[in-house]
This record gives sequence, C-alpha cells and structure tokens, in this order.
Amino acid sequence: MTLFTTLETYTIWFVTGSQGLYGEETLRQVAAQSQQVAAGLAGLPVRVEWKPVLTDSDSIRRLALDANSDDSVIGIVAWMHTFSPAKMWIAGLDALRKPLLHLHTQANVELPWEDIDFDFMNLNQAAHGDREFGYIQTRLGVPRKTVVGHVSNPAVLEQVEHWQRAAAGWQAARTLKLARFGDNMRYVAVTEGDKTEAELRFGVQVNTWGVNELADAVAAASDADVDALVQTYLAEYDVAAELLPGAARHQSLRDGAAIEVGLRSFLEAGGFGAFTTSFEDLGALTQLPGLAVQRLMAEGYGFGAEGDWKTAILVRVANVMGAGLPGGASLMEDYTYDLAPGDEKILGAHMLEVSPSLTSQKPRLEIHTLGIGGKDDPVRLVFTADPGPALVVAMSDMRDRFRLVANVVENVEAPDLPKLPVGRAIWRPAPDFATSAACWLTAGAAHHTVMTTAVGIDVFRDFADIAGTELLVIDEDTTVRGFQKELRWNQAYYRLAQGL
Repeated sequence: MTLFTTLETYTIWFVTGSQGLYGEETLRQVAAQSQQVAAGLAGLPVRVEWKPVLTDSDSIRRLALDANSDDSVIGIVAWMHTFSPAKMWIAGLDALRKPLLHLHTQANVELPWEDIDFDFMNLNQAAHGDREFGYIQTRLGVPRKTVVGHVSNPAVLEQVEHWQRAAAGWQAARTLKLARFGDNMRYVAVTEGDKTEAELRFGVQVNTWGVNELADAVAAASDADVDALVQTYLAEYDVAAELLPGAARHQSLRDGAAIEVGLRSFLEAGGFGAFTTSFEDLGALTQLPGLAVQRLMAEGYGFGAEGDWKTAILVRVANVMGAGLPGGASLMEDYTYDLAPGDEKILGAHMLEVSPSLTSQKPRLEIHTLGIGGKDDPVRLVFTADPGPALVVAMSDMRDRFRLVANVVENVEAPDLPKLPVGRAIWRPAPDFATSAACWLTAGAAHHTVMTTAVGIDVFRDFADIAGTELLVIDEDTTVRGFQKELRWNQAYYRLAQGL
C-alpha cells in the first residue's frame, strides 16, 4: 500500500434542512438554491457533494449513519434553508460521528426590498431555521464549527477551507497506523504516553516492532533498487564529492539508500503512515536513519525521533492538513537560544531528522560523524528552513487528557552555520521570546514539536475542536498572566467535562 498525502480522496457532504409544510414547489426551489450554495464551495480543496433536502427525522438519521460508515466522507456541512424543526434533527445529530460545520448563510446576498412578499419570506428564512438548528446543537452538546456569511465572501470560504483541512487531519488520525521501531529514549518523560488512550481519543494505532525486523527489510533491498535511488539522490540534491560513485564514502550513501528502500517497503507492506526510531536501539542497521526519514516525512509520513510517537502523529496530521499548499511539516526540536537583547531567536534542529519540505532550496547531501548511536557515520540532508510564517505544535500526555500547545513563530534568515551540518530552522516566537518560553514551560509542553509552514493556527484550532482536545495557543496576544489563568480554567473544565 502506497501512502498518499492528498485531499482528493475525501468528500464533504452538503446537507440542507427544510420540512414538508411548504409544499413541493417550495421544496423544489429550496433544492435548487441549496445546490447553488453548495456549488459556491466547489473551489475548495475537498470535494463537496450535495445531498437531497432533508425534511424528516428518519432521513436525517439515515444520512448520519451513512456518513459514519463511509471512510471517504470526512465531514458534513449543514444549512437550514427554511425552517427545519429541530426535534427532527435529534436522532441524526446524536448518531453523527463525523465533523460538522454549521454554515449560516442564505441564497441571496442582498435583499430585493421592493419585491419582498410573504412567499419570499417563506422561502428565504435561514435566519429563522439556523437559529432553531443552533439551539438543538447546543442543547445536545454537539461539537461543530459555525461559519456565518454568504459563500461568495472569500472570508467565508477561507473558514470553510480551514475546517476542511482540519477534518482531513482528523480522518488521517482516525485511520493512522504507527510503527515504533524500539522504545522511547531511556529516562525521558515527555515522550512517554498512554497508547491505549491515544487510540481511543485520536483513533491512531500505536504498536512496536523490533528494529531487526526493519534491518531484515533493509538487508533485502536489491542492488537495482539501491542503484535507482542513488540516481534519484544525484538528480535531486547537491551531493558531497566524497559520496559520489567511485568516491571514498560512496558505500555510506548506498547504505543510506538501502535503509530508505527497506524502511519504505516495511511501511507500505504494513499500511503505516507514521513511525519512530531510537538511536538507543539500532540493531543490525549500519547507521541511524537520517536521509530516509527526511525524505519520507517530505512525502507525508509522520515521524518522531527517540520513540516519540505523539510527535509522529502530529507530523502526519500536519502533512495531510497542508496537502497542496506551499511549505511542509517536520519533526522539530528547540535546541538553543540567541539571547541578544531585543533580538532573541531560537535555533531548532535535530540529530538528522528534519524534513526538506521546509525549504524551497536544493538541500546538500552530506555525511558527518554522529557522536551517539555507536554506528557508522550517517548521511543526511543539510539546509535551513525558508524565512516566513510558521507554527510549532507539541502534544503532551497530562494523565487525564492530551494537551496540544501551539506557538505562532516567524522563521528568519540564518547566519552561516558551517559546523552544524543538519536540517535546521531559526525563528522568532510570538509574542516575544520570554513570554513564549515561560508559557511553553508552564504548560508542560514537549521539547519535540511539529513545525508546519503550510497551515496556520486556525486549522489547528479546528482540529483540536473536532478532536475534543485541549489546545493552548501562544501568539501575539498572549501574556504570561492570562496564559496562567487559562491553564487553571482548563484544568477545571477538562476534569468536569469528563464526568465521574
């Protein structure tokens, strides 16, 4: 099975509420106008499929059950064109397990004041019907996103797209299989977590395979496959002279290629969309996987270093949510700071495993000594992330729930780093370094993150709402005092929300 990171396989259903009271002629008009509204969403990245107008409880419940059972359906957009009595929605909303967006809109932009009569009022009363629908959603405690405005408004379409991408990320998590090669790094706390709870909350299957099962797949890589991959490297990257065919260290490049061939075959055979490795458990592998991991992340796989499966989930989700957009998503780690007063910056990197999707430049493929792991020197791609807006997001297990913490950042130009041969990023965090770091530490956020340069905080807000997961945001409006208060409120809320 080949992994696809695309939104083209997904569908959103557009459903419209009305009732039989208005008669067949009016319902035909409702259907025609709702098709026009659905067509207004046609330019968004996820295909929108119009469904016949719903006028009774049984058809609404059946539609919800059909949506639940169809893996290609990632969400429902609902609009009450006329007045749809809300009690008929109780069974359907109670049964629905897919993300829901309530689109509060109407067929026309402006009112034809001189022509309005009561027939017009009967037909065009979304202001009436959507308020009834909003009440029953709140009464039932249905999680949803509400978007207000006409579909011709770009701001409305942007909000719907953010929700579509979040729904796609949620579907990716619900169907994700994650392979851990070895355990997490010894004595590290934040990479631990409840894998059973993760499957319950996010749907992801997190299981472990011995690293020598991976090593067996690497050993089975054919010379022809390795040769072809080496040619790909030569075409796509600026390859260091010592790694070129016939050069002194070319075998190390071939070893790196064999790791990629074997790792890819293992993941594809098992239907895995994410994985982890650990430098403390490399078995018969010749080198710590670096190049292979970087390339697989750039294709859309999730990855977490040192056994960090929670970050691997986030990388996969962010890759799916950003499908088709410029930029990418990668494992990232806050390493060290530049504390020049007024110009504080964070240097992020990892041993080897940062995705080249963060740069538009051609990476350089190099080999250097790695002082941990006890294996041969690994090959890796060296580059700096492009300047521009970015987001770093971490997931922590807080015993009674998972917590997401996100910081809005700005990647900046890098100075020369001739002695740091890894993929890296340099950023300024919002609102400022001191506030960002203090809030991050207070939240107990992880040192591993996903960095995404493709999607922003609004998409992650929608994802957290769909997942029913706590999200703490550090942005230009954050203060330490306000953040501390939010933490206290959240502590109480999430304990109460879970019940006894």
